[in-house]
Amino acid sequence: MARGQQKLQSQARAQEKLAKQKKQQGHSATDQKKAAQKALVHVCTVCKAQMPDPKTYKQHFENKHPKNEVPAELKDI
Repeated sequence: MARGQQKLQSQARAQEKLAKQKKQQGHSATDQKKAAQKALVHVCTVCKAQMPDPKTYKQHFENKHPKNEVPAELKDI
């Protein structure tokens, strides 16, 4: 078993190795942000907020813009 400085060096090398493997897998923060941005496909006509699905869009519209008329695309949802 390693002790002292040798142990710290070994742990540091292991952490670097794991970090490289994670980066190669594509789970970086920028990749996650890009994927999340692609999922936001619905845009509010009033405030230009982005939502992932029509149900959330309708809830947003009813709560944030109650005086405005609901868009035709959301009436049947």
